[in-house]
Amino acid sequence: MPTRSQISRATSPRGVGEITVRFDYLADSLDNANTWSRTDFLLFNGTNVFLYPEGRGFDFPASVSVNTEAGWKVVTGMTSVGARRYTASNYHDLVDFPFFVGQFDVDSTQISGTWVRFATYPSGSVTGGARIAVWEALKRVIPAEVKVFSEVPWTTYSVLQIADPGYGGGSGLEHQNSHVDVLGPGMLGTPSLPSLYAHEIFHAWNVKRLRPADLWPYRYDIEQPTALLWISEGITDYYADLAEVRGGIINAKGFYEATSDKISQVDQLPPTSLEDASLSTWVHPRDGTEYIYYPKGSLAGLLIDIIIRDASNNHASLDDVMRKMYNADYKNGRGFTNDEWWAAVSQAANGKSFADFYSRYIDGREPFPYDRVLPLAGLRLAGDTTRVPQLGIASLQDSTGLRVTEVLAGSAAAAAGVQAGDQLISVAGFKAEDSNWTDRFRARYSREAEGTELAVVIKRDGVQQTLTAHLHFVLRIQSKVVEDSRASAKAKRIRSGLLTGTTN
Repeated sequence: MPTRSQISRATSPRGVGEITVRFDYLADSLDNANTWSRTDFLLFNGTNVFLYPEGRGFDFPASVSVNTEAGWKVVTGMTSVGARRYTASNYHDLVDFPFFVGQFDVDSTQISGTWVRFATYPSGSVTGGARIAVWEALKRVIPAEVKVFSEVPWTTYSVLQIADPGYGGGSGLEHQNSHVDVLGPGMLGTPSLPSLYAHEIFHAWNVKRLRPADLWPYRYDIEQPTALLWISEGITDYYADLAEVRGGIINAKGFYEATSDKISQVDQLPPTSLEDASLSTWVHPRDGTEYIYYPKGSLAGLLIDIIIRDASNNHASLDDVMRKMYNADYKNGRGFTNDEWWAAVSQAANGKSFADFYSRYIDGREPFPYDRVLPLAGLRLAGDTTRVPQLGIASLQDSTGLRVTEVLAGSAAAAAGVQAGDQLISVAGFKAEDSNWTDRFRARYSREAEGTELAVVIKRDGVQQTLTAHLHFVLRIQSKVVEDSRASAKAKRIRSGLLTGTTN
């Protein structure tokens, strides 16, 4: 979101009926929210390049013409009205359809009765079995998500994907009938990729259509913070896991493992309320909690889902809440409030009050009540104490790579001289661009001796440096979600319903 100092304005002379504005745009930022070009390719987002007349609202039609090489392709979700000509009925739509222009691979198929396109740059980056695997994932997660809302909100959907060797990790950004993924080479073909697709596609309902009143309508001149980001992002992340297990990409054990990983992520961070985390992300806290509303919000979704199912004897679920609010709020042209969210949750739970849950676990910082709630779904937490290598940093993925946001005092990283703001290149040969580098690092060094030397490669002020760290271990209690062998028949029904997307 631009600050006031970043907003440009141009004033037209009185009486002028038509204005032509010409400008150059430096398309050099590889980020799914920005604009990036190569000699054979361009990604552009309308929020970067399309202007609007100040003070006249956003309900005006617009058209876009793409002038480019004869043999190049164009893929966008915007409505086509001719050869490389597109139209939008209002400014909100105009800026919500990113464009791929150039030489890239694209194919399509029908899923849930609509056409889905998969466009990938560079050409050849996703071929053969890898491309087939992507299509299999999309054919599984999309129907599972459609079932939640009982409708497909798009006429076509486009997955726009860039793979670049200089990009670390992976990220996605949602739009109303498409999303843009930017991936480092370590992300291609990994088990985490279907989860990314499922997350961004679910946003087509939850965020692009159903969203907090704080974000309705969108503004382009001021920030729009909301304390409900944990619903927009965290609940979406919960449904990404559900789409995978309900669609058969992962089994129940895989779902439990994904949930266990999120519990571990949250447990390693300072206690933070979900509402505070939803707001503080705007100021980029450096204690590792900047994006805690993703995993913690997902876990809140799981607990709320279980409580609803238990209170309703498994006749209702969080699916009913999402569907009800989608129909009541989005379809009536408005956003939802905090009170409306909890009213819908309570209604699904047979009138059960969630005031205490909200006060203690959403607005408050108390640890989630796993021991009380998980058994209602025939699940429990089992704890394993393990000795794991720890570098001692918090990090954040940005357009340049993995950026160190915090260095723990007394850690191996601190002793080596790693500083907040450094770009992490590799640790002991494991490249930070690989989204699974921490798991690989721990697996490789879990049995090495304390004090073993490790080469830590960073980039600081544009200069690459190699620092020497020494292996350090910490004791970690790993919480694992497992099925409870003593579960009641009701709890087993709830567990089955949650995993399959059914109520009975």
